[in-house]
Amino acid sequence: MNIPAKTLSILVIVALGMGALALLVAFTAASRRKPKPEPSTLPVHLDDVLRGILEAQARSLQRLEAAVRQLANEDVRLGERLSGAVQRVALIRYDAFEDVGGRLSFSCALLDERGDGVVMTSINGRQDTRVYAKPVHRGTSDYNLSEEEVEAIREALGAAPAPRQAVEAG
Repeated sequence: MNIPAKTLSILVIVALGMGALALLVAFTAASRRKPKPEPSTLPVHLDDVLRGILEAQARSLQRLEAAVRQLANEDVRLGERLSGAVQRVALIRYDAFEDVGGRLSFSCALLDERGDGVVMTSINGRQDTRVYAKPVHRGTSDYNLSEEEVEAIREALGAAPAPRQAVEAG
């Protein structure tokens, strides 16, 4: 049975609150009693009540320990899944051809924490648009990469972007 982490957290807090309340009630009841008689004359039923409270607390702690173990396992599982998720993204826009403006061409790197993923490039011309996707492993690819693709990968991995040349106004 899998219980969501949020529900387990709430159950842990409620159980701790109930345990604290039970201890407070037991302490209050014990302090309101008449002066303590000799140990040999203590009523047996008070010992049974305290034993019951302690046993209930022990069971509650065991349930809490199981819940904490389950949360720890879920945390490890989520950490493993997250390491393979896209976490590093960079987009480089540019003019692929001198006669086409608007910086409609782009290279986009989508990488996980290890630098694995894909770099996609769209080359926009006057008559058509072409899209390329190249696999990336540890920040490099077995395919030839354009300058813009290399820059997108470098930026996605957190390196400072290379200075770009200014386009002359004509």
